[in-house]
Amino acid sequence: MKVTWEALTIEVGDPSASARWWAETLGWDVVSESSAGVEVRSPDGTGTGLFFVLTAEPKAEKNRLHLDLYAEDQDATAQRLVERGAERVDVGQPPEAEWIVLRDPDGHEFCLLEPRND
Repeated sequence: MKVTWEALTIEVGDPSASARWWAETLGWDVVSESSAGVEVRSPDGTGTGLFFVLTAEPKAEKNRLHLDLYAEDQDATAQRLVERGAERVDVGQPPEAEWIVLRDPDGHEFCLLEPRND
């Protein structure tokens, strides 16, 4: 039996606004929008999508799952995301951490990492 990961579903207060924020952040496209939610995917349609659904409950604690994103220029990207509504946060990461923790405008934490040197 083959199982394929289709999308990560994220509960938010405004699915359309959150989807558009993430689409711009990732350089992706909004590919569907309905009463069920809003989906974003990479322009080539490959990989896992993000699906934003409405919740009336505010986020109350730290995520148990988060996205790790690579950026060519970590500091400049973090600054640009803050200017667009993200917030730098301390969730207990060590001072020497090589990643920056941010919250999106809906309060979900994610990490911004330097590119891998593979």
